Amino acid sequence: MNSFKDVFENYQWEDIKARLEKVGLSDVRNSLQKKHKTIEDFLILLSPAASGELEQMAGIAQRLTQKRFGKTIQLYAPLYLSNECQNICTYCGFSLDNHLRRKTLSDTELMVEASVLKSMGVNHVLLVSGEANKIVGLSYFRNAVRLLKPHFSNISIEVQPLEEEEYKLLHHEGVHSVLVYQETYHQDVYKQYHPKGKKSNFHFRLDTPDRIGRAGIHKIGLGVLLGLEDWRVDSFFNALHIDYLQKQYWKSKFSVSFPRLRPAEGIIEPNFIMEDKDLLQLICAYRIWNEDLEISISTRENEVFRNHIVTLGATAMSAGSKTNPGGYSVDKESLEQFETSDERSMEEIRNMIKKAGYDPVMKDWESVYSGC
Repeated sequence: MNSFKDVFENYQWEDIKARLEKVGLSDVRNSLQKKHKTIEDFLILLSPAASGELEQMAGIAQRLTQKRFGKTIQLYAPLYLSNECQNICTYCGFSLDNHLRRKTLSDTELMVEASVLKSMGVNHVLLVSGEANKIVGLSYFRNAVRLLKPHFSNISIEVQPLEEEEYKLLHHEGVHSVLVYQETYHQDVYKQYHPKGKKSNFHFRLDTPDRIGRAGIHKIGLGVLLGLEDWRVDSFFNALHIDYLQKQYWKSKFSVSFPRLRPAEGIIEPNFIMEDKDLLQLICAYRIWNEDLEISISTRENEVFRNHIVTLGATAMSAGSKTNPGGYSVDKESLEQFETSDERSMEEIRNMIKKAGYDPVMKDWESVYSGC
């Protein structure tokens, strides 16, 4: 059975890094003029040389986004189910070695949190949890989806990697999309960031999007944790992964997120600093390379950046986010996964989007359309 691993093993981290450094300004300009972009063009647009063409890249990204998605921004909110986790990850507030109070929502608490989100106008909810199979495993997720499905038009999940059959069951329950991040594609140092737990298995996590695709999930979301390793090299491998998946599972849609390392309990400092202009270049490179890719911007980013990115490539945004289980009303002081930067309410974000001349979309999918 084919998997992304077969593609991944044909590329070396240091080779990609060297190729990025060799890109010249003429390469960038030639790439921008091409009608059909390849993964090699994405590498060129990621390069240090391409930063000199950022204004032109932003203009192209804006035009392509409006052409494909119109002047709309889909809004969603995360709903954290549990901060229990059996992994040690050096960058995460939920890490097992952080000896702080843990919380898993009961059915009643889950519905209280859901009611708050509904009062905010939320119709697209992202269910998030730490990775603790015995406490929050498949049965917990199936129950949560069943409880929430009557109240939300779109349910996505960001939980521990599951088996293909488990994804099929969640798809049957009504899960629309699954987000899973490799964190870093630098295999040589991956273990240093994940010293304990199932997440330390690099290849099991690498194969997860294949299992999601084979399960027939409508949309698959990928990303890397920006700040662990060289953002340019990591992002090339992430795009390489998306390129493979789109060809292999062409019935699914794909999205990319850009989590930058944010402060949290007990985490490391960023290994690589990514400036706002770097993130803008990355977003523009993705859009110019792939017109169909959905681009999501979380509340990790600051107000100023989020205000501007509305018109430059974004298609989805979270708003009013709480990154701890019960954070909306049930248990506001429970351990959070990371600190948010943009703390504006859902209503404030809606007004910001309207002021920019775009339409905030609270509902753009009904599970009935997928036969769920």
